[in-house]
Amino acid sequence: MNVNLENFKFYKNIEIRWNDLDPIGHVNNVYYFEYFQIGRGYYMTEMSKNWDWMKHMFVIANISCQYFKELRLTHRNVQLGIRISAIGNKSFDFEYVIVSDDKNGERIVHALGTSTQVLIDLSINKSIEIPVWLRSDMIAYEPNL
Repeated sequence: MNVNLENFKFYKNIEIRWNDLDPIGHVNNVYYFEYFQIGRGYYMTEMSKNWDWMKHMFVIANISCQYFKELRLTHRNVQLGIRISAIGNKSFDFEYVIVSDDKNGERIVHALGTSTQVLIDLSINKSIEIPVWLRSDMIAYEPNL
């Protein structure tokens, strides 16, 4: 696994909760997707000052997660990195990385994820093309697109 953590401009701290743990003491796999969801909310409003969750919406068309190292309540500085990795006509892709610090301050990669979002118009409940303003905001925030 070779992940360039510098590709991720946006990081959000993750607070692991006691109820996120399964009986063997590590974060249950379903909570990684919840962390992704929470992170998307913060990312969109950071990436685009024009984004308004009351006016704009997308649905998840595909989502996946690869688990590399268990995540426990005792891990330090747990963070979720998010970046847009591709933009299509009506959809865009997120990449996610969940990391923590070891005792020496080195980053541990716990998981990598991806998701494809399709922009929708809630008034007609149909997919729509990504507006020019949003595409511009994405490219400005993620210049490597």
